[in-house]
Amino acid sequence: MSDATIDTDVLIVGAGPVGLFLANECARRKLRWRLVETRPSQSEHSKALAVMPRTLEIFDMAGVAGPFLEAANRVTWVAVVDPSRTVARMRFEPEESPYAFVAMVPQDVTERLLVEDLRRKGGVVEYETTFVSAIQHDDHVDVVLNQKGQPMQLSARFVVGCDGAHSAVRHLLNLQFEGQPYDASFMLADTETNEALPADEMQLCPSEFGPLAIFPMSSTRRRIVATVEKAEAEAPSLEIVRKMLAQRGPSGIEARAIRWSTYFKIHHRQVAQLRVGRIFVAGDAAHIHSPFGGQGMNTGLHDVWNLVWKLDFVLRGHGGEYLLESYTTERRPVIKHVIDMTHFMTRALGTPSKLAQVVRDTVIPLVSRVAPFQHGIVQRLSQLGVAYGGSPIIEGAGKRYFDDSLRGGKGIARRFLMMMGNDVDSSTSEGAKQLCAALSDIVELRSTPNHGIRLVRPDGYVAYEAHNREGIAAIASVRSLLERQTN
Repeated sequence: MSDATIDTDVLIVGAGPVGLFLANECARRKLRWRLVETRPSQSEHSKALAVMPRTLEIFDMAGVAGPFLEAANRVTWVAVVDPSRTVARMRFEPEESPYAFVAMVPQDVTERLLVEDLRRKGGVVEYETTFVSAIQHDDHVDVVLNQKGQPMQLSARFVVGCDGAHSAVRHLLNLQFEGQPYDASFMLADTETNEALPADEMQLCPSEFGPLAIFPMSSTRRRIVATVEKAEAEAPSLEIVRKMLAQRGPSGIEARAIRWSTYFKIHHRQVAQLRVGRIFVAGDAAHIHSPFGGQGMNTGLHDVWNLVWKLDFVLRGHGGEYLLESYTTERRPVIKHVIDMTHFMTRALGTPSKLAQVVRDTVIPLVSRVAPFQHGIVQRLSQLGVAYGGSPIIEGAGKRYFDDSLRGGKGIARRFLMMMGNDVDSSTSEGAKQLCAALSDIVELRSTPNHGIRLVRPDGYVAYEAHNREGIAAIASVRSLLERQTN
């Protein structure tokens, strides 16, 4: 079909944080997109809360970070505590990022900020619009929607399901949600408290009764998450929250009022493939896991950040099957790591085994003071340690790259960046200039005070790097890499 008969480039199903961010990125790249949402409006509840340092870097590259920084309560400490003592306390200030904190921003605020930015770009969310079915063709997808009770048909080059744990898109693709449910239920309570605990510290509370975590939204507002044997009534009451805090939490904290609370069941699951043809899944539609660690929303946001530049390249004729398939290849190991990490945290914090409790409470104070252990924990939780080494479209470790030149929404967008150091010899420099001139639609040459040569992808990950001594051979390697993934 010609572009004239295609209604949109990207149909996004689901207007939670993941779908909204994808829509913002499509708009920034001047793609045609539509965003549909079954709900009549955005979320009014806090739900997901933690925005990690790498996500803030991504927001910065996307040009949406400012309002989040204004709205955030900044957390720079993580403590492991029980009712009688502080077991361990670690700084959460990654030195390699300008965002050396966890930004606590309630999900309803996150959604509002992304909607506002989308409207500034001229976009809208189509509410009360439900994904019904889709039929794939070689070059497009025919989709049936239900909009306010009326059937509606449209054609899209690609469809991305960001429609949550019960994803209609995932069900259409018949993707198995592999994994297991947790036996326990979870309690979440958005709670007004006293100021006994620091506003810049998150508490993890191990207990034989089950784990509990406290996320500070301000000096007197906190998110309480805990496992429970069974749900009591429709939602946790103030009395139940107080009981949980007295049983498992640090001394001194007082719950004074509930703003919002709920019970929920959690699984640890993921799909084996994040793509079938021209249809993709991202966020909770592709993976769900324990809330301990605050990784869920961040992982979903990183999914679409990985995906959108690849869709952009394919839509502009600079990529194909090889590039699209790399979405699953790159993201699935990251997702598995997140699920494994949060599952381990949940089990370790809530083990009923007396022996395991003794080992845990002995080992944690010791290792938490060791610098490499602290660094490793921060790298994992912050998602700064995410890398795509082993990807077929990367040579090397595939680590993140971030500097001031990438910031503000215009620093990096639709092209690779050839970052050339000031120590590069003249023949290599000339070769880089010729390469970037020949492939100007997909790569831009930039000078950097760093050494050697780096090829940085549009999502801020290093696809290739070389020292100056590799010279003109490095330019040939970059050309080969670009041609391999953009044909």
